[in-house]
Amino acid sequence: MRSDRIKKGIDRVAQRGLLYSTGISKNQMESQFIGIASAFTDLVPGHSGMRDLERHIEKGIHTGGGQAFIFGVPAICDGIAMGHEGMRYSLPSREIIADCVESVANAHSLDGLVLLTNCDKITPGMLMAAVRLNIPCIVVTAGPMQDGCCENQPITLIRGTFEALGQYKAGKITREQLEKMEMNACPGIGSCQGLYTANTMACLTEVMGMSLPGCATASAVSAKKRRIAFESGVKITELVRENVLPRSIVTKESLRNAIITDLALGGSTNSVLHLLAVANEAEVNVTLEDFDELARRIPQIMKLDPSSTLTMTDLDNAGGIPAALKNLREGNVGIIDTKGVSGMSISDITQNAWVDTNVIKTPDAPIAERAGLAVLYGNIAPEGAVIKTSGIDADCCNFDGIARVFNGEDQAMEAVNNDLIKAGDVVVIKNEGPKGGPGMREMLAVTASIVGKGLGKEVALITDGRFSGGTRGLCIGHISPEAAAGGVIGILQDGDPIKIDIKNRTLDVEIPEEEINKRQQQFRPDVKEVKKGYLSRYAKTVSSASKGAVCF
Repeated sequence: MRSDRIKKGIDRVAQRGLLYSTGISKNQMESQFIGIASAFTDLVPGHSGMRDLERHIEKGIHTGGGQAFIFGVPAICDGIAMGHEGMRYSLPSREIIADCVESVANAHSLDGLVLLTNCDKITPGMLMAAVRLNIPCIVVTAGPMQDGCCENQPITLIRGTFEALGQYKAGKITREQLEKMEMNACPGIGSCQGLYTANTMACLTEVMGMSLPGCATASAVSAKKRRIAFESGVKITELVRENVLPRSIVTKESLRNAIITDLALGGSTNSVLHLLAVANEAEVNVTLEDFDELARRIPQIMKLDPSSTLTMTDLDNAGGIPAALKNLREGNVGIIDTKGVSGMSISDITQNAWVDTNVIKTPDAPIAERAGLAVLYGNIAPEGAVIKTSGIDADCCNFDGIARVFNGEDQAMEAVNNDLIKAGDVVVIKNEGPKGGPGMREMLAVTASIVGKGLGKEVALITDGRFSGGTRGLCIGHISPEAAAGGVIGILQDGDPIKIDIKNRTLDVEIPEEEINKRQQQFRPDVKEVKKGYLSRYAKTVSSASKGAVCF
């Protein structure tokens, strides 16, 4: 076993002495050493219930004959970090998480890992660590929270807080109504209710085969989730015995399955960054062009909040990811029959899957002909930009507007709050990219305020930053190259005509090429310099969003 490095032989007397001091017995010393990388924290609702899941995973590991060791991994809640300087740390934390898991697993020569995760950057960070280490691993996502309810009306985090705030500022609801919604939007532990980034990544982890069937959609408070946690603990001991490695599961084929499912379900735009980053760690050639190629032919078979009133609860009740894969596989859209940590192939999992087609449509009778995500190119985004098309109305697919340029999210938010943004405007937020932010903040507060004010169909927003999975409306992010790298978004000026054509996948400023060249020659990026701390190091090493914002 890999752990023999720290427990076998006369030269390991000191190491054994230290291990015995943790309370393990001589018999346990002969067992597999399995790490539980737990992202538990009281700060994050998606993670605050993990102490219970740790126990069930630990029981499973011991049932399977292994010895469990829990160690901590940091977690940031994007919703709490939203709208202030804290959001600059969210995407960069993905790299910290991968590094933490790698460091502990290698320093202590662990034989395998159960990766207990849930929220936005934690799950992709764990996946990156799994394929980087390439030791037996299984992922347990802690599950979505229950739906909110206020005065017998269903609400979610996005509709009950961010968008409700926009409604309040527009005079559509009272302060008392806002406070009631705020208190009832999130009724308990779990990841937020819609197909935002956390739940998107949980679904794609299950599609790739790195978690057990049903794990992605099982509620955080369900007995089903506890059973999956226990079964995952047992399963990791089998994976260690059989030497089943993450790189045999996270392959070009399984990543392509994840992209297809992402497009068909209308997941978060952040999934593009994360799948590219996981592929990079796995040394698999997946690029933004793969998303573009598939997005041109994959229909959307489901809409969840924020694009509809349905939530993860509805998806779970409709059959979950096995049901979605069944419809996609039978619809011949390109799903490949890969095998995951369960030991079952997709064909095995979907063979007897039950599907509620009122929630999960079929590719031949989809909810929308176009995929839920699209990649746009043009003179503003020669390396690409991303939009969540599932969150926009069909009559908004062509938009001609006038640029209103802001240097950062804070300036834009102030303009929206002061009713300075009007119908026909294209809000341009620059210097929020991976390097220029630094940290590539999400713009949910701005987009939700625009929607809350009733301008969701009449105002567009483009940025080199990114959006929450809860964003809806005509919002285009990940514009590459970013302003800090000399991208065209950095030279846009108030009054420039902007043309957005979703059908033809284009994003352009309609000014002469000579004028663009002239401005670029005179342009000096106005980068926010961070002189110390983690963000300073991150800004020096991070790559373009078009490459997954990975660090080199």
